[in-house]
Formats: sequence, structure tokens, C-alpha cells
Amino acid sequence: MRLVADQPADSGYWYGVDDDSHRRHAVALLQSFRRYRAAEVAMRSRTRASMGMGENDMAVLRHLLHAEREGRVLTPSDLTRRLGISTASMTALIDRLEASGHARRERHPTDRRSIVVVPTPATDEDVRRTLGAMHERMIAAVAEMTDDEMRVVVDCLDRLRHAVDQIDPVPKHDSR
Repeated sequence: MRLVADQPADSGYWYGVDDDSHRRHAVALLQSFRRYRAAEVAMRSRTRASMGMGENDMAVLRHLLHAEREGRVLTPSDLTRRLGISTASMTALIDRLEASGHARRERHPTDRRSIVVVPTPATDEDVRRTLGAMHERMIAAVAEMTDDEMRVVVDCLDRLRHAVDQIDPVPKHDSR
């Protein structure tokens, strides 16, 4: 297995590569994760562009399709909380998704005073058509790994997630 990424030796980002071989390998691993994240961001951008949607529009569709698979419904308020946007922004977003045929408002199944937002049947097909081949390539990329190798990667990603979750907020400078 190749541990050193195919990047110039001086591309240590801000990790400060030194003569320690173990640290160089750790930096190479982090650089590989960084390149993957950049590729995923670019893929998401291409996907949004191909579907003619913004980032929040795609996030709402993900939430709606996930809820539908689990037999749950989501109200506009649920979606507003999940995305952390204003009620007015959510209303405009749902209006766009309705106009594009990706979602519709319906009466809540148990609360007649409320409405829910549901994906249209065409939305699931559209998302599967757009992302299905990419998801299959991703599965194929890891399918040949052993269970132990997969556990190591999952553990590493969990530790990295924990590390970035622990970053203290940047202190605000006194503007006096």
C-alpha cells in the first residue's frame, strides 16, 4: 500500500512536514482526505448545476427523500430547523421546488391545521438517475477492502470528525 500521496514534498499544507517519516505519512493521509473532500464538493456542485438547484434545495430533497423512505413526513418548520434558515427563505425554497416539480405541499396526515412537504415520485427517479452511477462507483471503490480495512478507515474518519468537532471558536478581536 502506498502511503505517500502523489503531491510535491513541500505541499504539507499547514501541517508542517518534517523528517519524521510517520508524520509525513500522516500528512499524506490528511492530504488524501482533503483531495477527496474537494472532489466531493466539486461533484455536489456539478450535481446541483445539472439539476438546476442550489445547495439548500438539494439538502431539502435529501431530507424529504430520507423521511419518505422511513415513512415519516416533514413540515416546513421541520425543514427550517434542519437547515437553519429563516421561515421566509424556506417558503421561497419550497415554492421553487414546487415550481420545478420536485416537491409538493400536502395536508398533514394527522394534524389538519398543518401541511407537510413531500417529494414527487419523479424526484426520486431524478436523483437516482443523477447520482446512481456515482454511488455505484463509490461502492465499487471500497467493495474490495476487507472488513478490517473498512473498520480502520471508519475509525480514522470518526477520530477526524471528533478532532474537528473539538475546535474552539476563533476569539473575536476587540474592534475598539
